[in-house]
Amino acid sequence: MNKWQERLGIVLVFLTLISLAGILAINSRPLYVWAIDHLEILSYTELSKTELLKNYDLLMNFLNNPFNTTLSLPDFPMSEAGRGHFYDVKKLFLLDYGIFLVTVIPSGLFFRRMWKEKRLWHLIRPFQWGMAVPVVLGSLMAIGFDTFFVKFHELFFANDDWLFDPVTDPIINVLPEDYFMYCFILAFLLIELFFFLVVLSGKRQLKK
Repeated sequence: MNKWQERLGIVLVFLTLISLAGILAINSRPLYVWAIDHLEILSYTELSKTELLKNYDLLMNFLNNPFNTTLSLPDFPMSEAGRGHFYDVKKLFLLDYGIFLVTVIPSGLFFRRMWKEKRLWHLIRPFQWGMAVPVVLGSLMAIGFDTFFVKFHELFFANDDWLFDPVTDPIINVLPEDYFMYCFILAFLLIELFFFLVVLSGKRQLKK
């Protein structure tokens, strides 16, 4: 394995682990169940917790299922702009899944080869540096999540459809900004955990 193959392999592992963290965070139903009580979300809707979760499950099915092209929530009317934003979010979801599916096998083969050749210690420094990124982003988020949230949407969305009006798109009342903050925190923690495990694997092999 030459230097450039190794660098490519490291990039693939980065992409696999970051996309996996994203998949786990955005699909964490227990996080939303916890947020319903913690953020008192039911006080902003007339729905019961069971009814709200039914709508949540339908929304997540739409966002996750590439064959589900119709967004219809029984208890939440939507404007065209609001519906359009969820279609844009669906594209990001599918992009995340695509990155994971494309990279997971070559990443696994690369990691296995590095392990067999006793070269996992080569991954220590890159992933130590990688662990600093969620810390920096988390610090920026802690300083002002509102600004972080706006910049995120400006970076990933080409329109202002994400600026929901509670009158025409009441679903925004049950998807508060703080819930998304917890999603980001979970994603950052998972990335830190995954990167730490890579570093730990390298250090253990080096010690042997």
